[in-house]
Amino acid sequence: MSASTPVSADSMSSHRAVENLIARYAELVDDGDFAGLGVLLADATFIGSGEPVSGRDAIEKMFRDTVIVYADGTPRTQHVTTNVAVEVDEQTGTAVSRSYVTVLQALPDLPLQPIAGGRYRDRFERRDGRWRFVERQVRITLVGDVSRHLRQAAGQQ
Repeated sequence: MSASTPVSADSMSSHRAVENLIARYAELVDDGDFAGLGVLLADATFIGSGEPVSGRDAIEKMFRDTVIVYADGTPRTQHVTTNVAVEVDEQTGTAVSRSYVTVLQALPDLPLQPIAGGRYRDRFERRDGRWRFVERQVRITLVGDVSRHLRQAAGQQ
């Protein structure tokens, strides 16, 4: 969409709804709310470094099996999503987005630091008047010390 293309109120509302889904994902991960992630991504396929995962229960299990959670119930991370670009097709009720992610982590014995960076590519559909994820593709291109964030990394040491 170019700067000169008129944007309808419906389109702006759809853009905001999609942006809110992207933000909600980061909140749920950082809160350690893996059941909430399962609900958020229930209609989606999650594509990361392993095999694609689909469905509420499978996505919740993947996060529980992968992410280390501390005594406060969180992974002690902040997922910062930036450079968010959203394209909405109101006629088909679909949208796509791309964005950057930077993951920060701090623990009592680990100073605040970036531990990973990459990109999200997402697809959305509007069903029953609500926007929802149908695909989240995560491509991590910069990896720091994730040994205290991901179980697989911790097991490799």
